[in-house]
Amino acid sequence: MQPILVTGGAGFIGSHTVLELLQAGHEVVVVDNLSNASLVALERVAELTGRTARLEVADIRDRQALKRIFADCRPRAVIHFAGLKAVGESVEKPLLYYQNNVAGSAVLFEVMAEAGCRTLVFSSSATVYGDPAELPIREDFPTGPTNPYGRSKLFIEEMLRDLHRSDPAWRIAILRYFNPVGAHPSSRIGEDPNGRPNNLFPFITQVAVGKRPRLDIFGNDYPTVDGTGVRDYIHVVDLAIGHLKALDRLDRADGLVCVNLGTGQGYSVLQMVEAFERVNGVKIPRRIVARRPGDIAACWADPGLAERELGWKAERGLDEMCRDGWNWQRNNPDGYGME
Repeated sequence: MQPILVTGGAGFIGSHTVLELLQAGHEVVVVDNLSNASLVALERVAELTGRTARLEVADIRDRQALKRIFADCRPRAVIHFAGLKAVGESVEKPLLYYQNNVAGSAVLFEVMAEAGCRTLVFSSSATVYGDPAELPIREDFPTGPTNPYGRSKLFIEEMLRDLHRSDPAWRIAILRYFNPVGAHPSSRIGEDPNGRPNNLFPFITQVAVGKRPRLDIFGNDYPTVDGTGVRDYIHVVDLAIGHLKALDRLDRADGLVCVNLGTGQGYSVLQMVEAFERVNGVKIPRRIVARRPGDIAACWADPGLAERELGWKAERGLDEMCRDGWNWQRNNPDGYGME
């Protein structure tokens, strides 16, 4: 059986997707430079599934390494997660994001074409929409990212559209994620950010476990229900399953499809914090600080196209996100650093 090649497969979303792929019977090859990932995640995926993904430690910008891996493994499809993902860092270091995300993706797509592998699921982001004029957000809305991270994702999307126009043999699914949170219900794999978290949920769990004194809430003067930013939070297991549904769609039909992966429900920062406290019986000390550059007031998906195109919709609610995310952090207070 030809494997699925997963770039960035040892990271947060990547490791959950590798687990779902292995459970569904796929052979998997992971390509990861381990810059924001852990070998322990893949060891635990093997423990949970009874099957092992082959790991190739390489950077997607390393053309020779990729050519060797493709020649050796002969994957039938690629799921492309690898890339940098911190909005704030992208504002400070834009060239790093264009080099890693955009240039790295171009190398990957060139090597895929040379190897005759033209089936791709790409990990994009709702940040491509920027500050939306209305809500919920549909896929046909104008794009206008407000930070270099979002622009890097949009540039890659445009690259893929041009690639498909130039060669219709490509089968491509672009998945625009909203806000992935939570962890696998086993508590064995979850989110383990390097240093200070960039996203709300791991910040909450690190405060809850005592690693940080309080949660900083960036702004309480947005035009939202309580002044704090509103986002569409999606359970990482639902998100992972979306990639398998996208692969199934590409196996059935030619073309390029671009869909939102979200729940269609927005929650404010304070609503998320209060839900976490209620579900887990843990108090989260917090303070309001200045807004962050590049942040927007509100963002949630119209997920209807994903259901029509992929047969996918989110099944797990806010309580499960809060419970599974806390169980991961509580059982792994230092993330994967415990082993």
